[in-house]
Amino acid sequence: MQYRIGNGYDIHKLVEGRKLFIGGIEIPYKYGLLGHSDADVLIHAIMDAMLGALSLGDIGTHFPPTDAKYKDISSIELLKKVKKLVKLEKYYINNIDAVIQAEKPKMADYISFMREDLSKILEIKKEQISIKATTMEGLGPIGESKAIAAQAVVLLCKDKPSFVE
Repeated sequence: MQYRIGNGYDIHKLVEGRKLFIGGIEIPYKYGLLGHSDADVLIHAIMDAMLGALSLGDIGTHFPPTDAKYKDISSIELLKKVKKLVKLEKYYINNIDAVIQAEKPKMADYISFMREDLSKILEIKKEQISIKATTMEGLGPIGESKAIAAQAVVLLCKDKPSFVE
């Protein structure tokens, strides 16, 4: 079986006047993430990992922030497009391992919902997606609650994994 691994990272500044979306879930909070799209750092990191695994560039290449059609677009819609690229290359998602870096708000109550929604969008089992959250112990822009970041690793396989329906 042939495997390809990709790593993704994204960070966005927290600002007033925007809704906060992480992992496709709207999280009630007084700030949201600043970006051309909805700035969902987790989905952006996952997409970059998927694209990187296939040497297809990054999300900025596929969905440039200079293109008005992506202004305020849901990252879920972009993830669906990246999923199609993976299928076109005849690869399957073996698993995703991700970590959200945020001082506030706390992510624990939302991670199960993120995993559930992402598994439906990507057409994989919830058990193929690991999402963790950590703080930065007050250090740097994330620790000072000025930004939120996410990292993801995606393992793709050429043959359909036996545990995939």
